[in-house]
Amino acid sequence: MKRYGFIFARGGSKGVPGKNIRPLNGVPLIGHAIRAGRDSGLLDRIIVSTDDPKIAAVAEEYGAEVPFMRPAELARDDAPEWLAWRHAVDAMEAEDAFDLFVSLPCTAPLRSAKDVRDCIELFERGGCDMVVTARPAERHPSFNMVTMSDDGYAAIAMPPGERITRRQDAPPIFDLTTVCYVTTPNFIRRHEGVFQGRVKAVIIPPERALDIDTEQDFAFAEFLMERNQ
Repeated sequence: MKRYGFIFARGGSKGVPGKNIRPLNGVPLIGHAIRAGRDSGLLDRIIVSTDDPKIAAVAEEYGAEVPFMRPAELARDDAPEWLAWRHAVDAMEAEDAFDLFVSLPCTAPLRSAKDVRDCIELFERGGCDMVVTARPAERHPSFNMVTMSDDGYAAIAMPPGERITRRQDAPPIFDLTTVCYVTTPNFIRRHEGVFQGRVKAVIIPPERALDIDTEQDFAFAEFLMERNQ
């Protein structure tokens, strides 16, 4: 079985400019994703899809391959990443068919190699079309999340079937993370999104599940990495 890791890193990032090659604890953000994929020991190749020559150069410096460049229309803010996944699958399979697609977003630099292995191994045990990652949620829509009406009144977002007085009694709920996604090239070609098939999840502890979208996230990731050294 050929397992290929993919990292999707476009050049434009408004929340954190230059995010994908910005140093985090001395390593560019994309370098952390490359290292986790390599250290998992289960990926035959690590491919980077980018529209930015600077990102491509850094990716190759850290041991990834950049066999194609992403078209500009797939690197816009409003371009669905699923289409970038499909482009990458088509570009690779034109020369080298493979069996397993593993996406390792740059935005989760605290993931471990074991997290990647756990996702791949769960998928290969069968029974699903996609593996995603999630973390225990800090808020619950049946207890302490609300919606707001147009006239300013708050209401529980997802009213429970029975009265809940403590958050601990609410059914478990999880936040999706960007630690890892595992599926097949065929699923990506035939579908339009993650939840169009049978999905299983690997639960990631909060300290490894941080998604970097803002400067505050970046600063918190630096703090966690320094604390763990």
